[in-house]
Amino acid sequence: MEEFKTNWSREELKAYILLYCANANFIETKEEKEFIKSKVGEEKYRKVHKEFDKDNDYQRIQKIQSTVERFNYSKHEIDRLFMNIKKMFLTDGSIDILEENIYRGLQHLLK
Repeated sequence: MEEFKTNWSREELKAYILLYCANANFIETKEEKEFIKSKVGEEKYRKVHKEFDKDNDYQRIQKIQSTVERFNYSKHEIDRLFMNIKKMFLTDGSIDILEENIYRGLQHLLK
């Protein structure tokens, strides 16, 4: 079985998760991009986006799960992460069904 270990920082993980969520409905809006950049900076956004674009959905989920486990996120850190995810989803005014499904899936996976 292939290992999906990363050497990301916490900020890079945040960028990757937010990118994953921004692409839930296959449209990464300008507002979503700007939100992610405001959380992690332009450089990390670009670096992580290159890797994100190369990965398929399965690889993305495995990397997220593996890296969250490596950092041993506390309940408070997970809650803060989900608060940022929800804020990003709302940058365009509403959460669509695909975004809601990604949100629920990540909750199941990470909480």
